[in-house]
Amino acid sequence: MAVDYTVIVVYLAGMLAMGWWGMRRARSKSEFLVAGRRLGPAMYSGTMAAIVLGGASTIGGVGLGYQYGLSGAWMVFTIGLGLLALSVFFSARIARLKVYTVSEMLDLRYGGRAGVISGVVMWAYTLMLAVTSTIAYATIFDVLFDLNRTVAIVLGGSIVVAYSTLGGMWSITLTDMVQFVVKTIGVLLLLLPIAVVKAGGFGEMKAKLPTSYFDPLGIGGETIFTYVLIYTFGMLIGQDIWQRVFTARSDRTARWGGTVAGTYCLAYALAGAVIGTAAKVLYPKLGSPDDAFATIVKDELPVGVRGLVLAAALAAVMSTSSGALIACATVANNDIWSRLRGIAGRSEDHDEVTGNRAFILVMGVGVIGTAIALNNVVEALTVAYNLLVGGLLVPILGGLLWKRGTVQGALASVIVGGLAVIGLMAGYGILANEPVYYGLLASLAAYLAVSLATRPTDETVLATWRERLAGGPSSELPSEPVPAHQ
Repeated sequence: MAVDYTVIVVYLAGMLAMGWWGMRRARSKSEFLVAGRRLGPAMYSGTMAAIVLGGASTIGGVGLGYQYGLSGAWMVFTIGLGLLALSVFFSARIARLKVYTVSEMLDLRYGGRAGVISGVVMWAYTLMLAVTSTIAYATIFDVLFDLNRTVAIVLGGSIVVAYSTLGGMWSITLTDMVQFVVKTIGVLLLLLPIAVVKAGGFGEMKAKLPTSYFDPLGIGGETIFTYVLIYTFGMLIGQDIWQRVFTARSDRTARWGGTVAGTYCLAYALAGAVIGTAAKVLYPKLGSPDDAFATIVKDELPVGVRGLVLAAALAAVMSTSSGALIACATVANNDIWSRLRGIAGRSEDHDEVTGNRAFILVMGVGVIGTAIALNNVVEALTVAYNLLVGGLLVPILGGLLWKRGTVQGALASVIVGGLAVIGLMAGYGILANEPVYYGLLASLAAYLAVSLATRPTDETVLATWRERLAGGPSSELPSEPVPAHQ
């Protein structure tokens, strides 16, 4: 495994080097949190694809393929559909707002007072997303170096925290581009064809597996509907995704770059399902479907290629982990801490970079500690997405689509939807489908009823909102160009 180890170590060292390089570019709040809002189409597409395709999409996607066959692609497929919907229908308007967080958008649309409560819900979501991504290091480093769970989490988590803290979104953008290339080569160009060939080709796979493995709806209609509700709609409103939209150089970049990234996700979804199906032919009696990825990589790939594909899995986990971490820290600092201290409106200066850097470090340490203590990844991720969709989907989309929505309606929607989801999870069980179904309906009912029962949003607030949606002036100071020698 010496060659494989060398590939992995070079990759990890490269991530830290990118973090150092990014630090030299992050000179303002805008540079640190949203890469100066100046990413072009190629870099925007690569980094957007990198953040949405994490360990769950790679290791979990192959596991679903192992368990259900081609219909196992639906989870990642719905992520791609969500990204396409966001890019085509909403990303241009989101990019023109020139805000840093989803809660800032809610305050701008409704005239304030929605930020802290919505920020707490978004913070809980991004925290659990970062935690679940960090836990995935245990699986990968166990295959690579036979490390115990705690050491693996600390090692992987520390590298992500280090480069994220150094350069913020610039470091994460640079590392995500490398991770996107590594994932494309490792999973699509190497593992996919090798797995199919090792399994004897599609003809042999069809001969050895039940016909349900090749039924596009084999995973079940209710499961597909739940994936759409949680992942497709979750893509529309997550801070981790919106923060990438904010990095686009223009609304055209956000629209077309995101469309390319969403299309890439659809191809990645099918690839993972095919790899998992091939693994089922090769290893029909694995203890857990999630072992399929590591097993086929460890046993079927040649030296060097194995290291690159494992680096691809590591890249998938790191891209999601770093994106969730900076989103968590941004929300904690800008939407909760600053607002509680009453300093959200202070002017941007270099001290804000230091403050956001400190929050990434603190949140990163918290994420690593929580990941070590937590065992059930699926339950944690389910709680995160249920809270996100049940509590924030209605007021966010309502604000973008319905003029009559009010701040009172938005607050009622967040509170009623969030409490309904929590209560229903306690009653039905965390992994049940009912909490997000009924929680979303409760949130919608509260939003409509309270908005219609209260005074319409002040016309001055709506005029400012429309001006910003049209690309008008914002309160953000323009970022200084980085000199060529930096």
